[in-house]
Amino acid sequence: METVNIHEAKSHLSRLLARAHAGEEIIISRAGVPYARLIPLESVGQRVPGIANGAVTDAFFEPLPDDELGRWE
Repeated sequence: METVNIHEAKSHLSRLLARAHAGEEIIISRAGVPYARLIPLESVGQRVPGIANGAVTDAFFEPLPDDELGRWE
C-alpha cells in the first residue's frame, strides 16, 4: 500500500486509478494525515438487484398533493 499526497494524486490521477483498478490500494494524505483510500470497485462488493421489498405501483406516478408539492419547492 502506497501513500501519496493530494498534489501528487491530482497530478497523476490516471496512473493511480490504473494501479487501483489492477488491485492496489492507495492512501491519499493531506499534510501527512491519511485522508482517503483509493481501492478498486471489485473489492467493495457487487450490488445485488432486487433485495428491497415492495413494488412500484401506479400511485407512484400520480402527481403530488398541493401541500406536499409546496414543501418541495
